[in-house]
Amino acid sequence: MNRFKCFLPFLFIGILYAQKVEVTSDAMKAEDLKKEVHFIGNVTVKQSGSWLHGDRVIVYFNDNNETKMYEAIGNKNPVTFEVKEKKGFYKGSARNVKYYPITSQYVLTGKAVIDDLRNKRHVNGNVITLDMTTGNAAVKGSKKKPVKFIFDMEKKK
Repeated sequence: MNRFKCFLPFLFIGILYAQKVEVTSDAMKAEDLKKEVHFIGNVTVKQSGSWLHGDRVIVYFNDNNETKMYEAIGNKNPVTFEVKEKKGFYKGSARNVKYYPITSQYVLTGKAVIDDLRNKRHVNGNVITLDMTTGNAAVKGSKKKPVKFIFDMEKKK
């Protein structure tokens, strides 16, 4: 199956951060009236040192053609990602990952897992919200699948 590369300089553009984004997928479908671009099949998104991989990625634009949100969907396999920024270095996975570039916020749903590699912490739950601006996270679990948080304690000196 032919794979194609699409360089979308408008993808993931925040108000202050204009960086090139590289998206590879098996297929692409643009829906101008809905202001959406669908990347279908074995999708990989790369920006700076960060990447995301999923079965499908949908990019939503506002009326000014600025990226409003992107949604990564894992059908057969979960969405996996690695985010490297000044304030953090995270790896994780979930069935669905939404990213809001204007607020630098991620929302992971469905068997959500995040490993904070810089601070050596691990969290999982049904829904994880991660604010990359503040580094704050909120996690929701359920009675059957409670939130789990694992961290190392500092040794006393």
